[in-house]
Amino acid sequence: MSQSLFEKVWNAHAVRQLSNGQTQLLIGTHLIHEVTSPQAFGMLRDLGLKVKFPSRTFATVDHIVPTQSQVEPFADPLAQEMINALRANCEEFGVTFFDIGSGHQGIVHVVGPEQGITQPGTTIACGDSHTATHGAFGAIALGIGTTQIRDLLATQTMALSKLKVRRINVEGELPPGVYAKDVVLHIIKLLGAKGGIGYAYEYGGSLFDNFSMEERMTVCNMSIEGGARCGYVNPDEKTFEYLKGRPYCPQGDEWDAAVERWKAIASDPGCHYDDVVDIRAEDIAPSVTWGISPDHGIFVTENIPDPAQESDPDKRESIEEALEYMKLPAGAPIAGTPVNVCFIGSCTNGRLSDFRETAKYLKGHHVAEGVKAIAVPGSQIVDQLCKNEGLDQIFRDAGFEWREAGCSMCLAMNPDKLIGDQLCASSSNRNFKGRQGSPTGRTILMSPVMVAAAAVTGVVSDAREVFHVGQTAAV
Repeated sequence: MSQSLFEKVWNAHAVRQLSNGQTQLLIGTHLIHEVTSPQAFGMLRDLGLKVKFPSRTFATVDHIVPTQSQVEPFADPLAQEMINALRANCEEFGVTFFDIGSGHQGIVHVVGPEQGITQPGTTIACGDSHTATHGAFGAIALGIGTTQIRDLLATQTMALSKLKVRRINVEGELPPGVYAKDVVLHIIKLLGAKGGIGYAYEYGGSLFDNFSMEERMTVCNMSIEGGARCGYVNPDEKTFEYLKGRPYCPQGDEWDAAVERWKAIASDPGCHYDDVVDIRAEDIAPSVTWGISPDHGIFVTENIPDPAQESDPDKRESIEEALEYMKLPAGAPIAGTPVNVCFIGSCTNGRLSDFRETAKYLKGHHVAEGVKAIAVPGSQIVDQLCKNEGLDQIFRDAGFEWREAGCSMCLAMNPDKLIGDQLCASSSNRNFKGRQGSPTGRTILMSPVMVAAAAVTGVVSDAREVFHVGQTAAV
C-alpha cells in the first residue's frame, strides 16, 4: 500500500497506542537550548532520573547570547546564569554541547543540519516552535514544551496525536528577484495562519525539486506560522549531497546503506493526502507583511488593506487592530513605508546562501542615513564561511553591523531589541506584537534581499527596482 513519508516515519517510530488515542512516539534526535531546558532538567533531578539516551541529545546556546560580543561574563546576569546552567546540565547528564568556545555554536536549527545531526527518516524534537526547519531533510520535526522536554529526556518518547497530511505543490520557476521566503509568505497568506492546524505540510513540485537545501529549510521553518505542526520535503540526491561527510552522518559503507534507507522513506507515488494545494511559482512576487500575523501578507507592489472594503466584520476588526498597532494608513502602498531598523539573520534566513545572495546586490550601496542595519550569522560556522568569502566586509562597507552568531533580533531575548515603536524590516519569521523586544515595536517580514533594499533606501522597497535584480537563484 502506498504511503506518504509522514506515515512511514510515524509508523516506524510508534511505540504503542495510548488510552487517550495518542501515540507514544520514539524521538530519534532531541535538540535543546538554554531557554526551555533548565526546568526540564530540574524535574529530572526531582524525580531522581537520568537522561535515557544522552547520545541522542544535542545542545547549543542561541536565544540569550549577545551578538555584539560573546565575551563572558555577559552584561545580562540572567543570560549568564542560563548558559552556566546549560553547561552544568550537559556535563552532569552527558549531553553533547556546542558551546561558544567550540566554534560550532549557533542557532539550534542551523547547527543541527550543518553538523549532520539532522537526517532523513527520523523524528526530531526541540523546545522551539521552529523545529519544523529540519523537515527539509525528510524528517518529522516537532516543536515541544518544557514538560515534553522532561518526558523526552527521561524516556526518549513523547505522546502525540497523529496528524493529517496536506501536500503543497509549487510548480514552475520563480520570477527574477523572488525567493524562498516569498514562497512561504505567499503560502501562509493563501492558507492562513490557522490553516495548517492538525496538519503536517508536505512541500513538493518542481520548485521544491529545484530548491537548494537551504531554500527548503527556509520554507519548512515557517510551516509553524501557517499553523502546521511540522513541514517536510521528501529527501533526494540534493539531501544526500548536503549531508555527506558531515560530522554526525554515517561514514563509509554505513553511508551507502543509510542512503538506501533514506531513499525508501520518500512518499510513494499515488499515496493518500488529506488535502492537496496547487500553486504556480510564476504567480508569486516579492512579499511582505503589513500587520501583526504572518498571514497579513501582500506583494510589495500592492496596497495595505482597507478595513472599509472588508464585508466580514471579524476580518474588518482584525485589519483595524493590525493597522492601529502598525500605525499604517489603510489603502496606502506598502512600498515607501519608512523603516528604522533592518535585520538579516534568524533560523529562517541566517545561512551562508542568504548572506551570499544579499551581498551580491548590496555591494556598492550604503545604508540610508538614520537606519540601523545588522547582519547576524546563524552559526559560528556560517560566520567563518562568510568571512572566508569576504561577505562580512561587503556588509560592513555598506553600513551594516556584522554580528556574532545567535538568534538576535528575531525574538530579542538578548540585547538586540527594538526601541519604542521603531519599525523593523526583518528576515525573521514572526511579526507579532512586541516580538522584537519592544511592546510597541513593529515588524515587517521579507526576504534578506528585500531587507537590504529597505536598508539602502530607508523605506520598504521593491528590491527588483533598487538593485535591478536579474535572474538569480532563490534564497
